[in-house]
Amino acid sequence: MATRSMTALLGSRSFLTAPTRQALFASRCPTTTTAQTATWTRSLRSRTYATSSPPQTEAAGSRRRVRAKNTDMLYYTASILMGTLGLSYAAVPLYRMFCSATGLGGAPMVGETKFAPERLVPKDNHRRIKVKFNADTSTSLQWTFVPQQRQVSVLPGETALAFYTAKNKSKDDVIGIATYNVAPSKVAPHFNKIQCFCFEEQKLTAGEAVDMPIFFFIDPEFANDPDMADVDTVTLSYTFFKARGMPFEKQPGLAEQQHQKQEAA
Repeated sequence: MATRSMTALLGSRSFLTAPTRQALFASRCPTTTTAQTATWTRSLRSRTYATSSPPQTEAAGSRRRVRAKNTDMLYYTASILMGTLGLSYAAVPLYRMFCSATGLGGAPMVGETKFAPERLVPKDNHRRIKVKFNADTSTSLQWTFVPQQRQVSVLPGETALAFYTAKNKSKDDVIGIATYNVAPSKVAPHFNKIQCFCFEEQKLTAGEAVDMPIFFFIDPEFANDPDMADVDTVTLSYTFFKARGMPFEKQPGLAEQQHQKQEAA
């Protein structure tokens, strides 16, 4: 009974050091030998370590779970980065398509349904609309870019042809690209381009000059739109930028491209 009570006592005080346990056991059981005390102490120590130390397999499993979680997080992060990069490349053409379809930001609308023959009938009983032409170039582009006419007057539904002239003043072949917009912006849904040089790479060789056509019409619905009642003048603006990093060693100039098209026709 004394031994069991002492064992329980030592087990409950597992935080004590080995010499302290032996001394305490000897004071409670003076008849017990030193060898017996040491044996019981070792037994209690091993029992304490066995109950307090986690199994090694549990720790290994925990490490595997952490590694798997980190790997999944790495895959998710890489997927997000790749998706963001892809969207950044697709953002510009997608935005252009959206603007052309909706007229957002003053972008003239384009589409085959807009060019149906019944929509190309002038509204003779409507007032004429002045269409002015504006041209700008980026400071990084050594081109001159001007409209050949300052303005034209058209009826809703009437087609019109205008020209811009671009010249490369540098000693190198250069590729440019043009953006455009219509003012006031609320006219954009009614402004339709049949042919245009915008958003297409245009290469001009050193000293080359070319004429760039724009074929357009104002939709007949312009005459029935109450928001257009105060619109008498529309301004079509083009701005040319340098297309950076574009290879052009094997590409023909714009004048040569037009000559090739004429020969093919």
